Amino acid sequence: MRRSALLLALVVVLALGAVVATVIVTSAPQNPIADDGSAVAAAQAGGAKPQLPPVSSTAVGALFVDGSHYCTASVVHSDPGDVLVTAAHCIHNGEGGDYISGITFAPGFHNGIAPFGFWDVSNELVAPGWASSSDPDLDVGFATAHQRGNPKTLESVAGANKLATSGAFVQPITLTGYPDDSDVPAVCQNTTSQQDTYQLRVDCVGFPNGTSGGPWVTQQDPKTRLGTVIGVIGGFQYGGDDPDTSYSSYFDTDVAALYRQTASRS
Repeated sequence: MRRSALLLALVVVLALGAVVATVIVTSAPQNPIADDGSAVAAAQAGGAKPQLPPVSSTAVGALFVDGSHYCTASVVHSDPGDVLVTAAHCIHNGEGGDYISGITFAPGFHNGIAPFGFWDVSNELVAPGWASSSDPDLDVGFATAHQRGNPKTLESVAGANKLATSGAFVQPITLTGYPDDSDVPAVCQNTTSQQDTYQLRVDCVGFPNGTSGGPWVTQQDPKTRLGTVIGVIGGFQYGGDDPDTSYSSYFDTDVAALYRQTASRS
């Protein structure tokens, strides 16, 4: 499971108290990110020149509860300009549970700094199949985010990715997520594959707890670092038991319907 163990423990205590293109790229392990948030060159086998890994987009950020980040989310384009996409298990506890309260979002979070401040998360929405039975094929959720006293929209300050549904299972992506023990996002590029009928898979090194909800972005612009979201870390095994392999529920018509409903509630 990629959601913070700390948050899961908190939830238990509280409970007791009461997306399209297809291009093939070669597989490579994740390159490290420096403490200052910049890319660090990683030497490749065979004496090849080091290559710089991608740097996280400001549209990607960390989700916080009680001052600690526990999941990842990203801004997706909408007319209201305030919609987030993440894993359903990051905002709702699934079968027998409810929506998680008191969530804030810090776009572009790095090195303990929230460059755009913290945004209050509301209007959380998951599919009925997730709420009733924790269906791993529906581990996708949406929400809106606003900042008190700020008339600007989240999208206008942090940027936004597009959202695509019913796309190809094999696509090159940039994967981003915030590990629990790091204030710098892990970033990796690789090609997705089909894990199951409604599941995607990608092999990327170093995506442990906290990276749930991290966006799978294809067609990323090298200048803006924005592209199209076709998945989020979640789904099978809540995103994966192995930090070097991640999964996502397939974005189909159910996900498109959730997105439209969230955007209309903004």
